[in-house]
Amino acid sequence: MRIIATDKAPAAIGPYSQAVEVGGVVYTSGQIPLRPDGTLVQGDVEEQVKQVLANLDAVLSAAGVGRTNVVKATIFLTDLADFDTVNEAYGAFFGDHRPARSCVQVAALPKGAKVEIELVAVRPTT
Repeated sequence: MRIIATDKAPAAIGPYSQAVEVGGVVYTSGQIPLRPDGTLVQGDVEEQVKQVLANLDAVLSAAGVGRTNVVKATIFLTDLADFDTVNEAYGAFFGDHRPARSCVQVAALPKGAKVEIELVAVRPTT
């Protein structure tokens, strides 16, 4: 198992890694809208999801993979009324790439965040 870490995304706020790679598969931990310095984006869900996606981009990059290597995403929202807004930012992030995805509403997220996203990516074989 290889541990993935970058200072371009917030450090883990608990006993876990930003991501791990096992057998060419990269599993990111869920990212909430923390800036790399650990402060929470206080804005609306649109601002929050953009920070979450920036964090994930940094973690993927540190792992040596990119958005087009993502095969599965899981989105956690505290309010499914935000689905369309999150979907728009998510669609812009992935462009024409369409990984499998789940989206669920949860009662609460760490630090009072409105959105959390985790990804699974596969390292391309050469």
